[in-house]
Amino acid sequence: MKPKTLEEAAALTKTFTSRPSNEELLQLYSLYKQATEGDNETERPGGFDFKAAAKYNAWLNLKGKSKEEAAQSYIDLVEKLSAQYQ
Repeated sequence: MKPKTLEEAAALTKTFTSRPSNEELLQLYSLYKQATEGDNETERPGGFDFKAAAKYNAWLNLKGKSKEEAAQSYIDLVEKLSAQYQ
C-alpha cells in the first residue's frame, strides 16, 4: 500500500515486522514532528539524556522546512522503509 497522507504513513509504520535502524527512526521522528508541529521551539534536553538529545537535534536540523515538505518526505521515507521492514 502506498500511503497518501501523513496519517496513513504513520499507521503503516505500526505494521513493520522488524525495527528500522536508529538513524531511520530518527529520520521518521524528526520528519513527523516537523510535519505536525513545524520548527523545533522546545527546550534542549539535559546533557545526559542522549536519546532525547539525538531526537531534539534531528528535529532541529529540519528548521525552515515547511510542514508540507516534511509531510511528503515522511510519506516517501515510510514508503521506502515499508519495502524493507514489512
